[in-house]
Amino acid sequence: MACTRRTYLAVSSGALAGLTAGCFTNTNANAGPGTSQSLDPDVDGAELLLNWQPNGLHVPYYAALERGFYEDQGLELAGIESGEGSDFSATQAGLNNAEFAVTSSDQVLNVNSEGLSPVCIGVIMQRSPVVVFTDRERFGDELTDPEQLAGETIGSGPGMVRLMTEAYLEYHDLSDDVEIADAGHDTVQQLLTGEIDVAAGVFGDVVDASRQNATIDDLSVGEDVPAYGHVIATSQSFLDSNPDAARAFLRGTARGAAWASNDVDGAIDVLVEATPELEEARENQRDTWDILRTEYLVSDAVEENGWGWNDGDVWEETADVLEEYGFLENEVDPDEVWTNEYLDTDYEYIGDFTDVTDE
Repeated sequence: MACTRRTYLAVSSGALAGLTAGCFTNTNANAGPGTSQSLDPDVDGAELLLNWQPNGLHVPYYAALERGFYEDQGLELAGIESGEGSDFSATQAGLNNAEFAVTSSDQVLNVNSEGLSPVCIGVIMQRSPVVVFTDRERFGDELTDPEQLAGETIGSGPGMVRLMTEAYLEYHDLSDDVEIADAGHDTVQQLLTGEIDVAAGVFGDVVDASRQNATIDDLSVGEDVPAYGHVIATSQSFLDSNPDAARAFLRGTARGAAWASNDVDGAIDVLVEATPELEEARENQRDTWDILRTEYLVSDAVEENGWGWNDGDVWEETADVLEEYGFLENEVDPDEVWTNEYLDTDYEYIGDFTDVTDE
């Protein structure tokens, strides 16, 4: 059975899990990092699928594209497309409908459990960005402990946020005491207008809400449920056919992240120029990127090995949590869903990332 872009573009992974399980093979997670060789990425018009609409969390890609860092590596990136959630982008990567996709570690595992094989080739956020947050005035108290959520309804969007919030409630034995309601992607405004009293989202949502004269309190889901935030995924078949394209994309993105980290205002100018609708929320996007670059880009693994590094222990812990609480359709070997093979640690902006950035 041939797997093509057209075959599955608009179809969910769940419905096709049994049909597509054999279309892709898993990666060798134990392969060593790539060397800094000259690249020849023979791909016409590769695209990046975001997990959602462009915002401050996506600065490195826009910086790399506008500054010509992908082109410098010989990769033609034809465009950056908005997505429909981390679950959607992981599915499209697994279906070979997107050369590169921004998703999350929990959704890479989840979609693999459904029969597809998206592969993480690099980690953007070295910890989960998911938070549960409240407007103190409407909630009636400062939110400092998950036990305060008992009896509440949490409004959440789909994908990574909902999955990790459900795991967080399971971890704290609150699943029977807290209801999660589908609030779409507009949880911030629903919280501020009183439509919901508690919201689940990412730290960028807290930035947005705080800038609207609200006192926002939040609980970090990642403190109790270990997981990576944004990761770059593709399909194993793409990697097998285009290894230099994967290396080129990671090199370009790493350089974009470094440049944007060192020139925050310039980076936001690039983002807003590419997506003019963000002009009114420029300062929100700046704050979001500033938090990402200072608190999420670097970890002990990055300090030791380089930008984008996957730590197998994190993948194993995330898989254990998702399996324990019944969030995976079938058993998944966490060592088979990621690889560091395409991270060129001899490339300055990967191997020496913390030395070439101000942070």
